[in-house]
Amino acid sequence: MAKRKAENRSFLDKWEAEYLFTYVKDKPVCLVCGVNVAVSKEYNIRRHYETKHHDKYKDLDMTQRSQKVEEMKRSLVSQQNMFKKATSQSEAAVKASYIVAAEIAKSARPFNEGEFVKKCMMKVCDLVCPEKKQAFSNVSLSRNTVADRTCDLATNLYDQLMEKGKDFVAFSLAVDESCDASDTAQLSVFIRGVDSNLCVTEELLGFKSMHGTTTGKEIFEEVSKCVTEIKLPWDKLVGLTTDGAPAMCGKKSGLVGMVREKMREENCAGELTVYHCIIHQESLCAKALKMEHVMTTVTQVVNFIRAKGLNHRQLKKILEECGSEYADVPYHTEVRWLSRGKVLNRCFELREEICQFLETKGKDTAELREQKFLCELAFLCDISSHLDALNLQLQGRGRIITDMYAAVRAFKTKLCLWENQMLQGNPCHFPCCQTIKAQISTAVFPCAQFAEKLSVLAAEFSRRFADFDVQKCRFELLSNPFAVDVENAPTNIQMELIELQCNDTLKSKYDAVGAAQFPRFIPDTMPQLRTQAAQMLSMFGSTYLCEQLFSSMKMTKTTHRRRLTDEHLRSILRISSAQSLSPDIDELASKKRCQVSGLGTSD
Repeated sequence: MAKRKAENRSFLDKWEAEYLFTYVKDKPVCLVCGVNVAVSKEYNIRRHYETKHHDKYKDLDMTQRSQKVEEMKRSLVSQQNMFKKATSQSEAAVKASYIVAAEIAKSARPFNEGEFVKKCMMKVCDLVCPEKKQAFSNVSLSRNTVADRTCDLATNLYDQLMEKGKDFVAFSLAVDESCDASDTAQLSVFIRGVDSNLCVTEELLGFKSMHGTTTGKEIFEEVSKCVTEIKLPWDKLVGLTTDGAPAMCGKKSGLVGMVREKMREENCAGELTVYHCIIHQESLCAKALKMEHVMTTVTQVVNFIRAKGLNHRQLKKILEECGSEYADVPYHTEVRWLSRGKVLNRCFELREEICQFLETKGKDTAELREQKFLCELAFLCDISSHLDALNLQLQGRGRIITDMYAAVRAFKTKLCLWENQMLQGNPCHFPCCQTIKAQISTAVFPCAQFAEKLSVLAAEFSRRFADFDVQKCRFELLSNPFAVDVENAPTNIQMELIELQCNDTLKSKYDAVGAAQFPRFIPDTMPQLRTQAAQMLSMFGSTYLCEQLFSSMKMTKTTHRRRLTDEHLRSILRISSAQSLSPDIDELASKKRCQVSGLGTSD
């Protein structure tokens, strides 16, 4: 050891001319043959030179040697740059294939679209930058490559979600089920997790294909697998939101009952909070109006017009000739939340033109011209418009449950106002009703009847949203903790709540950033309040994300792509639904080597 310390292992500049060596990355490298010498000792370097190259270069003087060394060093640098450039181009080609594969997945296009994209790239390259043709040709976009890249991207997203899940202090699930184009039941499970910094992650946890029955037990087994595979503890599960189907919300044999049983088996201290999707319930509330006869008549009229191409063309021609604001009448689709209101409003606006058209076809329009029917149509148009506006408020990603509950409460208050105004014969917030009321006798317009319907609708909202009303105190702790009555708050947070409400700095911060961002500023000295905020932030108010995913599923797995495998469908939907996560393409590309696809470059 002492001998090695005493030896001088540093590379000396004079060795370049003497032995034709240079120093590259902490190793002596022969400029003639490129061999590395393991130990930077003059003896080793001299021995290599005298053994391999002495006879060839012994006649050169020092000036010639110096010139030769510089020439060889330039050649070495050129070779290194060439290899670096080749490696860089190869990595760029792999990254490009991943980026294109991700875009194909997001747009729900078939995997073989990659070949079409490459053909377009090569034709553009021929015109714009023909000298780069080989670089573009190296981007592999064959069908199999795009399929493999899609699976890699989805796996990377799942790994990121698993890593984020380690920091979750609370999480909730949204679960829904639907059938794809091949009648396979698909179970969608979304997770909304909150970490110790009160940052929210909202992503697809699992998308499971169920080829048999879809009982509560089987749905629970799939959901349980999702939670177990990502290694999340059951005691951090605080909320479960479903579509309200019996297999989901059954207290014993349904998903809800089995999840609660599982949490008891795991000795979880917390209580699971269960919600029926707010948007579903809002849509169901409209059925309390019992005005299906109006909707049935409107649907029959629309179907008569749209069922035959001739009828449809003739109506559009009539609308064009009379200079109507609208050029067509849309179909009504029951499963589309906003379809009802759009169809009703269009038919109300075009009621005269529709009646004229039906009369030319020999149809009886007496019912459509009745004052009673027109009044009911006007009222249904207006209330449907108000319900649609609420529906739009409740839709969207990243919605906080307290904001959704506030929107429902506001609508219930509006219903009370509208009821009182209707009783007074003042439908000022119902424009269609005002139009009809101006055309007929005020005594004929059934204000009392419509006020009664508004009262029934308000009662239905109160009944269906009773489970949300129970959580009102917890919602207020998140939405406005400074206005909460401390005596009504849970005892474990009362002391911290007093400290919070008396802190002027935190009150100023709340006023500045708002309720959604404020929980992040609650100090660590208030752990109970932070825990309460994390639990509320993790709650799903609706299964909107599941419904949105099913829409993407129907666009992806069409009747022309029924052979799409479960794995590929799952990967595509994970990529297209990703919001807070994005694939680490650099990491993925570093694990791959460039492979040129078989597509010819002559196109």
